[in-house]
Amino acid sequence: MTTAPELHPKDRLLRTASRLFYAEGIHAVGIERLVTEAKVTRATFYRHYPSKDDLVSAYLTATAEDIRSAVARAREGKSSREAVRAVMAVLGDASLEDGFRGCQFLNAAAEYPDRTHPVRAVIDDQRSWLSGVLRELSADMGHPDPDHAARVLVLLHDGAFQAAELDNAKAVRETLRRAVDEVFPD
Repeated sequence: MTTAPELHPKDRLLRTASRLFYAEGIHAVGIERLVTEAKVTRATFYRHYPSKDDLVSAYLTATAEDIRSAVARAREGKSSREAVRAVMAVLGDASLEDGFRGCQFLNAAAEYPDRTHPVRAVIDDQRSWLSGVLRELSADMGHPDPDHAARVLVLLHDGAFQAAELDNAKAVRETLRRAVDEVFPD
C-alpha cells in the first residue's frame, strides 16, 4: 500500500494557515499554533515566511488563484450573458459550502483596516480583478454603463457573502441569482 507523499513544510504551513485563518480569524491564530499544527519549527516558518503578514498575503494570494481558476472555468464556452451568470453563481455557491464564514478578503480587510498595509494590496488586487472581469462581461453584453454594472455586481457579491453567514445561505444564493437576472434582463 502506498501512502500520499508528505507535503513540503511551506505547503503545510500555507494549508494550515488557510484553514485556521478562515475558520478562526487571522489575528486570533498565533505563530506558535501555526507551527505546531503544521508540524514545523519556528525556523522553518521564518525561512519560508519572514513574517506572519507574509503568510497572510500568501494565504490570500492562494485563495485568489483558486477563485480565478473557478471563474475561468465558469466562463469557458459561454456567451457574455451566460458567463456573468455563471461567474456570479460560482461566487454565490461558495456560500453553501460547509464551514462558510464569509468572504476571505472581506474578513481580512476587517482585520487589516490600514489601507496602506501590504495585506490590503492583495485584497485590493483581487477586488480590482473581480471588478475588471465583471466590467468586461458587462461591456461585452452592451450594457450602457459597464462600470456601474460591475460595481453593482461586486456590491451584490459582498452583500451576499455577508448575508449568507448571517441568514439562510440557500435563500441568499437564490436572491443573488435573481438580482443578477434583474441587472441583466433577457
